[in-house]
Amino acid sequence: MTPPRLGIGVIGAGRVGAVLGAALRAEGHAITGAYAVSDASRERAAELLPEVPLLDVPALVERSEMLLLAVPDDQLASLAAGIAATGMVPGGQLVVHTSGRYGIEVLAPLAEAGSATLALHPAMTFTGTRADLARLIGCPMGITAAPELLPVAAALVVELGGEPAVIAEGDRPLYHAGLAHVANHLVVLVDQARETLSRLGIEDPGAYLRPLLEAALDESLRHGAKALTGPVVRGDAGTVEAHLQALGDLDATGTPGERGDVSDTYRVLALAALSRARLPQSARDTIRALLEDDMPTADRVPREGRMLREDEE
Repeated sequence: MTPPRLGIGVIGAGRVGAVLGAALRAEGHAITGAYAVSDASRERAAELLPEVPLLDVPALVERSEMLLLAVPDDQLASLAAGIAATGMVPGGQLVVHTSGRYGIEVLAPLAEAGSATLALHPAMTFTGTRADLARLIGCPMGITAAPELLPVAAALVVELGGEPAVIAEGDRPLYHAGLAHVANHLVVLVDQARETLSRLGIEDPGAYLRPLLEAALDESLRHGAKALTGPVVRGDAGTVEAHLQALGDLDATGTPGERGDVSDTYRVLALAALSRARLPQSARDTIRALLEDDMPTADRVPREGRMLREDEE
């Protein structure tokens, strides 16, 4: 099912909204206008949506057959309620939001006013530049809609170059948590590793880490927890202890008055690795004791945490 050519108003010319607006424009849709407040958003709109007027929300609602709501999660409900309260929403207008957290219930006031509502979330990190347009090709996109509107949501995804995946309304928080956990916390881990190597005088820590990270990512995507390597899963308690000492020293020599966070992160994630390792109980207890030493009780992983069974694939 191919959607008709639409006049689309982009509410939120941030990294996501401006890029998706540009992608839809390239498919022949008309961008009626964009709402952009910050200097960065205005510059982004000028770059990705040239000659598109910057308008306020009421003007966009009045001019557009489809509204693309690309705003922070915590602003979405109030935005939808505010638009509905104006009484300007025509029956049949399409309203699409890009939040991973929400399905279509957050747009209920607009649905009650006669709009057709969709949730469309690309599972990728946006830079807000033209480089993102190519990255949309083949990108998985989680869609949520009423059954009769799922073909419309899927068609929009296909137009963007993506691969649609239906996510149930009640599953959206868990879906988004999984994506945010891996993407955001991977950035933290890489930044901490870069900091560690930089302290040792390695001039290009990113280049040094790339082969290791690419291999680890590929193996973990293929084999899950079976891809784990290192001292925790080998039961090398002495190496774990040496790591904790070295990282503790690193954290203590950071910015004056501020303790670093690398050793704390190592402890928490090493405990998660331990829960997935096939180790004798004695080795498990020894490593757990090292990792939980001086750790706040709230951060400790329960001793009966997840363990792989011998017969798991």
